Amino acid sequence: MPRLAACIVLFCLLQLAGCSTTAPTWRNKAAHLVEELGRQDAIRLFPEEYRNLRETFEHGEAVFHVREDDIQADTYYQLAFQKAMILRYELRLVKQRLAEEERQRATVLTQKAEDDRLMREAAEAELRLLEQEKINSLGPEKATKSTHIIKEPGQQLTPSYTVRRGETLPQIAGRPEIYNDSSLWPIIYRSNRDQISDPKRLWPGQVLVIPRHFSRDDAIGARRYSGKK
Repeated sequence: MPRLAACIVLFCLLQLAGCSTTAPTWRNKAAHLVEELGRQDAIRLFPEEYRNLRETFEHGEAVFHVREDDIQADTYYQLAFQKAMILRYELRLVKQRLAEEERQRATVLTQKAEDDRLMREAAEAELRLLEQEKINSLGPEKATKSTHIIKEPGQQLTPSYTVRRGETLPQIAGRPEIYNDSSLWPIIYRSNRDQISDPKRLWPGQVLVIPRHFSRDDAIGARRYSGKK
């Protein structure tokens, strides 16, 4: 009798083991990717593709839980996994493209801000030159009596400049009687190429021509060239 009871218990356990359903192979992999893509903005960037992916996965869930056909369900899970892999690749490409476009926009804005700054500085330099030319045109007596323009000693415009020992082009351009702006040295350099082979080397006694009439674009170009050196 005890042996019969033991056989019955063993038979029941075998029946339960045979009736239990194991999870399909592809289910966890597909579920992980579907959840990951939902967090990575696939719903917004690829709404139709993500919806199709969800439908395939949920069809597999219905087959697995309702029909309890793990083999057929695994076919849908595997298909959902493949769709998810493709969608993840496409999503990565789109995000890289958007990041590059954002970087280019930032570069354009930075360059525009730099151009605006150079334009303002060029306009200010041009205004200073006009004021200095006006002082020159008034003559010493009228300039002294003028109440609107104050002329300081040594600030009279000069058409040329004699290089002193140890001086550089930026130092010369920065002098008040020259441009009062060291970044405009390329203008002097371009006008004296016949006697300056290397802008970093000047010789005492060289007489440099100092251009007095140049455009705003010339000033902007000079500052850009100066910034690269």
